[in-house]
Amino acid sequence: MPMLDEAQVEKVYRRLAKAMPGRTRDAKGPKGQPDAFRSCISCMLSAQSLDRNTAKAADALFALATTPADMLALTDGQVARAIKPCGLYNMKARNIRRFCEALLGEHGGIVPDTREGLLGLPGIGRKCADIVLSFTFGKDVIAVDTHVHRVCNRIGLTEAKSADRTAQQLEERSPDWALRDGHFWLIQFGKRVCTARTPKCAMCPVSDLCEYYAAMARD
Repeated sequence: MPMLDEAQVEKVYRRLAKAMPGRTRDAKGPKGQPDAFRSCISCMLSAQSLDRNTAKAADALFALATTPADMLALTDGQVARAIKPCGLYNMKARNIRRFCEALLGEHGGIVPDTREGLLGLPGIGRKCADIVLSFTFGKDVIAVDTHVHRVCNRIGLTEAKSADRTAQQLEERSPDWALRDGHFWLIQFGKRVCTARTPKCAMCPVSDLCEYYAAMARD
């Protein structure tokens, strides 16, 4: 589908800003974690995992260790057993060890607060980096999850096959004022209105701008 032009992108954000709550006061780090280290680990655990299973795995793991050094004192087997509820636990256990080693060796155990720094750490991809930047460090970044990826490409804010490419296009095409709350407007919109299987186009505040809706009308 073709992408919306600059003026249309502005209109979409203005309307979503009025229709959706945006960033709430109780918005916390990924999965409610209290610091950047645990936020990163929780993001790594969440890959291909339901939220409730990620929470179980994170609770069990952080009951054993909450710092990079303490995490490295555990065996891979101990980590894998703790995070088993989230699936892919052997691979994730190895990634957690590599992440902690790099964090201590390259950053003195301090999680970097830049995208470049985060992406340089094992196990951290664009989605995880942007979520940590937005939630934990309060940066003006639109993090892209499955809801945001779907909504943006359906409306025409972006035209991308991957979430990473969607994130890049959003960064290039979104007005500066929308970067702080853009993630929240889009994810709330995706959960409430522009749902995956049966989007509620009749109640959509941007249907007249939406490329998907226009294509449906033409068919």
